Amino acid sequence: MKKLNETLKQMLDALAYAHAGEYMTPREKSRMLSQNSAIETVPEIPEPAKADAGSNARRVALYLGSELPAEVMDYVIQTCARLRHELTVLTFESESTGRALLQPHQEALDAAGVDMQLVTLSGEPVPGLARYLRSHPEVAFLACKDSGYLGRSYLNGTQRKDALPVPVVVVTTTGEGAGKQPVSDHNGSNTIVA
Repeated sequence: MKKLNETLKQMLDALAYAHAGEYMTPREKSRMLSQNSAIETVPEIPEPAKADAGSNARRVALYLGSELPAEVMDYVIQTCARLRHELTVLTFESESTGRALLQPHQEALDAAGVDMQLVTLSGEPVPGLARYLRSHPEVAFLACKDSGYLGRSYLNGTQRKDALPVPVVVVTTTGEGAGKQPVSDHNGSNTIVA
């Protein structure tokens, strides 16, 4: 029975460090495997980068055009804080333009504890967004403004409701009833956002 306990203990220890090799360079792996003696201790595993640690967290995506109304950013910040989601800002503008548009809202993001990531995309807007969103299942939904290309196409009915793999929320910024206006979800059915 003692030998079985020792064997189980070794197996559990091995499982606990099974991922250790994922953080090693090929040279480090080769050096470890070429050693003839039994490995008594596992080398210290470096902490993964913050971006990697947060990549599994749920996120809200914001489509950023050439302008960013305060109402849109307020809605996104409040939603991220309430849902405890992080924020990914998707833009086809240059990174410097995107950062300049987001800079006035950085204090509000920090105050709400919302981690923000800016991603620049290329190509046509809808296919580029769809490609990014399909490869990032952690994105819960995409928010956009009503006066931009994407928002207008959804409000006017010129965009297919299932063009993007996540729900799209168009935030209205002009006229009466300014606020959020749900447009579609990935099933193509209309939704209501409270």
